[in-house]
Amino acid sequence: MSSTEPEIKPGTSLDAPPTYLSHRQILVILGGLMAGMFLAALDQSIVGTALPQIVSEFNSLDKLSWVVTAYLLTSTASTPLWGKISDLYGRRPLFIAAIVTFLAGSVLAALAQNIEQLIGFRAVQGLGAGGLMSLAFATIADVVPPRERGKYMGYFGAVFGLSSVAGPLLGGLLTDGPGWRWIFWINLPIGVAALAVVASVLKLPHEKRSHKIDYLGASIVTGAVTTLLLAVSWAGPDYGWGSTTTVALLVGAVVLSVAFVLVELRVSEPIIPMDLFKGRIFAGYSAYAFLLGFAMFGALIFLPLYLQAVKEMSPTVSGLALLPMIFGIFSASIPSGQLMSKTGSYKLYPIISAVLVGGAMLMLSTIATGTPYWQLAIYMFVMGAGLGLSMQITVTAAQNSVPRKHMGTATSTMTFFRSMGGAIGTAVYGAVLTSRLKVHLEDVVPAAAKDSIDGLAKAANSVQALHALPQPPRGWAMTSLVGAMGDVFLVSLPFLAIALVLAIITPEQKLAAREDGASPEADLEKAAALH
Repeated sequence: MSSTEPEIKPGTSLDAPPTYLSHRQILVILGGLMAGMFLAALDQSIVGTALPQIVSEFNSLDKLSWVVTAYLLTSTASTPLWGKISDLYGRRPLFIAAIVTFLAGSVLAALAQNIEQLIGFRAVQGLGAGGLMSLAFATIADVVPPRERGKYMGYFGAVFGLSSVAGPLLGGLLTDGPGWRWIFWINLPIGVAALAVVASVLKLPHEKRSHKIDYLGASIVTGAVTTLLLAVSWAGPDYGWGSTTTVALLVGAVVLSVAFVLVELRVSEPIIPMDLFKGRIFAGYSAYAFLLGFAMFGALIFLPLYLQAVKEMSPTVSGLALLPMIFGIFSASIPSGQLMSKTGSYKLYPIISAVLVGGAMLMLSTIATGTPYWQLAIYMFVMGAGLGLSMQITVTAAQNSVPRKHMGTATSTMTFFRSMGGAIGTAVYGAVLTSRLKVHLEDVVPAAAKDSIDGLAKAANSVQALHALPQPPRGWAMTSLVGAMGDVFLVSLPFLAIALVLAIITPEQKLAAREDGASPEADLEKAAALH
C-alpha cells in the first residue's frame, strides 16, 4: 500500500460526494484516532496530582501554574492552524506530525532537569496536542456522514471524559509509584500504537489545490491567546486585576483580536474564515463550547484538590473518587450519540447539558469540610452526565452546518473555543480561589491570630503544608479553602446561564444521512446559510 495519502486530481470539484467508509473500515481507524485524542486530553489533567512532587524536586512553587498553562497555551493557539493546514494538505500527514510532536515533547519533559525546561517541553507537548484533538474530529467528519456521526462522536466524548477525569487517578498511581516522570513516559506506548494505526490505515482522498498559508494571521492569533492567558494567569497570584501589567495585557489581547479579524477578512486562505460565523448554528455552538469548557475545567481541577486537601485522600485514592464523573459521562455520551444518529435531531441535548452542569455547579458550591462522599459522588455524576450530553454533539452540529471544504477549519475552530474556554477558566478560577481564600480567612481567623493569615494562605497552596499545620490553624485554613472553592463554582453559573440561552436560540439543521451524499447543491445551501 502507498505510504502517501491519495490525491484527487486537480480540478475535481471541492463539493464532489465524499468517500464515506463502511462501519468496519471506520472501526479500524477509530482506534488510532481515539488513542491520539486520549493522549491530548489525558495530559491536560494528569499533571495535577504530580505537581506537589515536581515542586518539591525543583523547588519552584512560584512557577507551578506554568507547568499547566504552557500546555494549554500552545495547544489552544495552534488548534486553528492545524485544522487549516489539514484542509490544504490532508488529515493523515498532519495527524502523524501531531503525534510525533506530542511524543517528542513527552520524552523531553520526562528528561527535564529544571522547572524552566519542563515548562518549555510542556509547551512542545501542547503544540502536538492542538493537532491531535481537532484532527481526530475532522477525520471522522471526512469518513462518516453527519447522521451516523453521533454514535461515533459519542465514543469520542466518552474517551475525552474518561481521559480528563482518569488523569488525576493515573497521575496519582504513577507519582506514588515509579515517580512523576512516568506521567510522560506512559505516553510513548500509546502514542506509538496510535502512530502505527494512523500511518497504516488512514488513507483518505485529498484534493491537491493551490494554497497560501496565512502566517500573519497565525502569528496574530497566537499573540492574542498568549497575552490574554498571561493576563488572567498573572492577575490573581502576581498582579491585581487593576494593575498596569494586567490592564496592558488585556488591552493588547483586544487589539490583537481585532487585528486578527481584520487580517482574516482580507487574506485569501484565512486560518479561521470569518464567513463561518455568519451561520447561526456554527456561531452559537462555538460560543457554547467556549462557555462549557470554561465551566468544565473548574470542576476537573478543584475537585481533586478538595479530595486531597480536605478529605486527606492520597493522589491515587482521589483519582478513584472521581469515578462517578466518569460513569456520568459514559451514561450520557454514548446513548445520546446513538439517539442523535437514530433520530437526526440534536437540539435538546445541549439544553439539558447546560441545565445539568449548572445544577451540579450549584450543588458543588455547597460543599463543606464535612460533606459526605456519597453526596459528592451524586454531584459528580450529574456533572459528568451534563458534560457527556454535549461535548461532541455540538461539534457534529457545527460540522453539519458548514461546506465540506471548511470541515477541518470548522472542527479545529470549535476545539479552539472549547480549549480557550478551559484555559481562561483555569486561570480565572485560580485567581478567584486565591483572592477569595484571604477573604474567608479574614472571616474565620480570630482577631488575636490575624497576623497569621498570610502564612495560612500560603500553606493552603500546598496539600503537604496544609496537613502539617497544627490545630486550630489547620481547621481555619481548610474551612477557608472550601469556602473559596464554593465561590469558584458559583462564578461559573452566569456563564452556564448564557450557554443555556444559546442552546435554546441556536437553530437546528437536519443531519445529513449517508444516502444524502454531499452534492454540490447541498454544500451550496450550507454556503448560502453563512451569508
